[in-house]
Amino acid sequence: MSNFMYQAFSEVAKQKAFVTAAKVLNVTPSAISHSINGLEKELGFALFFRNRNGVQLTSAGEKILPIVRELLNTEDKLLEEAARINGLDQGRLRIGAFSSVCINWLPDMINTFKKNYPEIEVSVWQGNFNEVIQQIKLGELDIGFSALPIKENLEVLPLYRDEIYCVAPEGFTPQDKKAVVASDVADKPFILQEIDYDRNTKEALDDYNVSVNSIQYSIDDASIIAMVESGLGFGILPELALQKLSGNVVQYPFAKRHFRTIALVTHNKAQQTPSTRAFIRVIMDYLTKRYGGLV
Repeated sequence: MSNFMYQAFSEVAKQKAFVTAAKVLNVTPSAISHSINGLEKELGFALFFRNRNGVQLTSAGEKILPIVRELLNTEDKLLEEAARINGLDQGRLRIGAFSSVCINWLPDMINTFKKNYPEIEVSVWQGNFNEVIQQIKLGELDIGFSALPIKENLEVLPLYRDEIYCVAPEGFTPQDKKAVVASDVADKPFILQEIDYDRNTKEALDDYNVSVNSIQYSIDDASIIAMVESGLGFGILPELALQKLSGNVVQYPFAKRHFRTIALVTHNKAQQTPSTRAFIRVIMDYLTKRYGGLV
């Protein structure tokens, strides 16, 4: 089986359309169709259901997709390692992260990395915690930033305990003027990202007796700040998310402190490319300088 068959299969599975996959790979749709038909013939089963709206993976296709992507990644690692042996700093690094890491950490990390490895192509993909983990599993990313707990069988390195704060409209002051207690937020509506509810804030909300009926959902961190600023309710955001957000709001820690633990997620060490290992070193150096070390 040719490498292009694998590339075509992986891209069609991603794009859910032959024509779109052909554009991404810069080939004709007929070349994609020929490759998929050839791969299906060699494997002995159908990989996609065809319909008017595009294509959908069969159950067999879903089973082999991670294997095919692992094969493609292995070839990339082979070529990158060969380039390194030949004294060429070439290759690519695909990073996935949620918004506050993209905004607050990655620019400095990538700048440092590019100074040492200017020929490595770096791309950044933004998603939520679960999406980043899934992209790592599928082989679409080399390095991901997510938050504990992570149950998948991946290499996980806890990085930083990110304290969660109560965000309130300007003019709010807790009773003790230092930290928020349950009586400060009794019957107050809260605004938060729905995707993060179970991950980061459920424990804090439960501790402060905030009912689900008091919760409104927002799109992102900036919109939470805007809604709090307009008086629609209170917010709960981690410290890292608040660093580059502005608005007429105030923030206070909870009397009973709550944290999320940001973690690095990669494939196992044997599968890591040289560029992945080099970027991990940059991450560790950066966090050590900024926070005095890892968790």
